[in-house]
Amino acid sequence: MPTSEFTLIYRYFSALGRGDAVDLSVGDDCAILRLGEGERLATSVDTLVAGVHFLEDTFPEDIGFRAVSVAASDLAAMGAQPLWLTLAITLPEADERWLSRFTSGLDAALEAYKISLVGGDTTSGQLRVLSAQVQGSVPVGEALRRDGAQVGDLIYVSGTLGDSRAGLELLQNPQSHAQQADYLLQRFLRPSPRIDLGMALRGIATAAIDISDGLLADLGHLLRRSGVAGQIELESLPRSTALHSFCDAAQAMRWAATGGEDFELCFTCPESRKSDIEAISAQLGLRLSAIGRVSVGSELEVKSQGQSWLNPHSAGFEHFGAQQ
Repeated sequence: MPTSEFTLIYRYFSALGRGDAVDLSVGDDCAILRLGEGERLATSVDTLVAGVHFLEDTFPEDIGFRAVSVAASDLAAMGAQPLWLTLAITLPEADERWLSRFTSGLDAALEAYKISLVGGDTTSGQLRVLSAQVQGSVPVGEALRRDGAQVGDLIYVSGTLGDSRAGLELLQNPQSHAQQADYLLQRFLRPSPRIDLGMALRGIATAAIDISDGLLADLGHLLRRSGVAGQIELESLPRSTALHSFCDAAQAMRWAATGGEDFELCFTCPESRKSDIEAISAQLGLRLSAIGRVSVGSELEVKSQGQSWLNPHSAGFEHFGAQQ
């Protein structure tokens, strides 16, 4: 007898609904949740599709971990504290071995980010599709937004860029001789949303965005929403030794600028808060690099060794780009 949808839900997902602010979780028509006084709800949803966002043969544990991490990165960009997750999952078949491994990775991410799974939906379909909706809390008036960058602000990015793109390259074209391959693979398969950084930037950053489509594309979104322009230097983009051990310098810079799915934060802040950024970097043990400045206008100018590098509007991932 085929395993029922409800049996799968209770067997693999119901135990993941723990949390102090959860009154009612997985298993009923709705979850019942609590926000503190003076808090606002931040919510976002991300969808992962087999063959588009992950390869068909990706380990289920990594898919589960990545689904939570990608969604949680949006909360980080808002300076929100992650709280809850709802998950809609479409599967070609009720493969319980796959589900057991998938929920193992899911649980690891939920534990890492202190998130409770509080609901969702399970359906059958031709492709594996995961839609993760996250909810978090942020104090009234303290959410980081995309539309607050001011002329004269410094532009920062966290961590290093381009590693995830190199990890994807390794998955698509395995190279046993690649140095630090495990690090690059993990940067793609198990990204680290910068949740603590987002919360630390409340009241300091004027605007923020997570880097999912590529630095140039995402920074371009931020600048347009803020009604300003910006200039960055390609050579200032932070790159890891692992990336440089994998490819030449020119490729490393291209991937750092346009590769996408790094899930680092790009943010702006007044130059007067530079010492605060340095303190946050030291406190979190996280590299925070100034890569440029906000200016008057409406375009992002990218320079390399003093020369214009490329048109940023052609860079970055776009799902329907072929139809533009």
